[in-house]
Amino acid sequence: MGWISSRRPGMARPSPDSGSARPGREEGLQELSELTSSAGAEVVGSTLQQSPHPDPATLVGHGKVQEIGARARGVKADSVIFDNDLTATQLRNLEQAWGLKVIDRTQLILDIFARRARTREGQLQVELAQLNYLLPRLAGRGTLLSRLGGGIGTRGPGEQQLEFDRRRIRARIRRLGEAIERVRSQRSLHRDHRCKRQFLNVALVGYTNAGKSTLFNALTRSKVATSSRLFATLDPTVRALELESRRPVLLSDTVGFIRKLPPHLVASFRATLEELKDASLLLQVTDASHPEHEQQDEAVQSLLETLGLATTPRLHIWNKADLLGLGEARRWVTKASDVMVSGQTGDGLDALRRRIDEALQEDPVVEAEVELSPSDGEGLALLYRMGKVLSTRFEDQRVLVRARIAASLRDRFRPRAYTARETPAGA
Repeated sequence: MGWISSRRPGMARPSPDSGSARPGREEGLQELSELTSSAGAEVVGSTLQQSPHPDPATLVGHGKVQEIGARARGVKADSVIFDNDLTATQLRNLEQAWGLKVIDRTQLILDIFARRARTREGQLQVELAQLNYLLPRLAGRGTLLSRLGGGIGTRGPGEQQLEFDRRRIRARIRRLGEAIERVRSQRSLHRDHRCKRQFLNVALVGYTNAGKSTLFNALTRSKVATSSRLFATLDPTVRALELESRRPVLLSDTVGFIRKLPPHLVASFRATLEELKDASLLLQVTDASHPEHEQQDEAVQSLLETLGLATTPRLHIWNKADLLGLGEARRWVTKASDVMVSGQTGDGLDALRRRIDEALQEDPVVEAEVELSPSDGEGLALLYRMGKVLSTRFEDQRVLVRARIAASLRDRFRPRAYTARETPAGA
């Protein structure tokens, strides 16, 4: 069981029965509650505090420490979770004052990631983030490296082996860094291979629980595990995306973003996030039904800027249209890059595929007429397989095929008897 506490500058703490808190404050606390549930804990109480300046010793101040301790004991909580990052001193002082386990936001997110990592790569990245978080906090908490075996937030027996633990952690961090660098090199080779085969990459990005995996399954006819819990997807998944143009396109499902994402986690997942840098197009997925979707989009935009992806071509996908009224759904689609869909029901997916086709400009689709010899069955089959044939005319000693095909495929026919009559697709 966990008691959730959040200190926000300028925010008043509502009473349990009060309805006076602003939605933004309650949504922030609700997100922390969802994170706590995703980590396997049961929330038994929560509080928000107004405080313009944090207490360096306990973050929340002496009086609030006593109040939270009394309320936590009253509901028999065994831990207190903060929606803030705590220093080693604050963690130690709060645990000593309450006799309860104290967990901050970064610890909580790292614990969720540790539970969800399935691939060897994901496990390496999470462990590296855990150790980078733990190292500067050893002196304050007297924690041994062995504490990782019991999950984030468990306590070690003392500080007598502090320097020994530091050496072990630094050595482990070096080994993890080397292993992840090898993974990074392997990913680079895979990307080069896809590039040589002229694959185009499209990546789903967005806030956690925006419905990316559901949309991924609907677009690629896959069966990636989905869940309403936060960070249901951790390890990236890549599948072929079939478009009308028949261009070779790969769609990536990536880990969801979240506000105040721990910097250790961003750094540790560099090898995975580098996949986004090679994307020809980003599909930014927003839960249109979420009351705080504007703040969520701001968090996504901030992280994309941190990763140097602010200028990557992007479509804004407003997901979960099935949870909106007709008038409300129309209200969000105001720009040329906006697309309203429902990954759950499939509404709008055909339009989304067309928009993806139009937005991929690295190898644009053109409507071209290709001239083939009557015996060139291989070329005709290739046009049918890799494009959309619009018409076929058989004339004396030649076949004229009008098709919507990728520019790269068109260029493959140039050595043949190719006519120059063509227009951009959709013109």
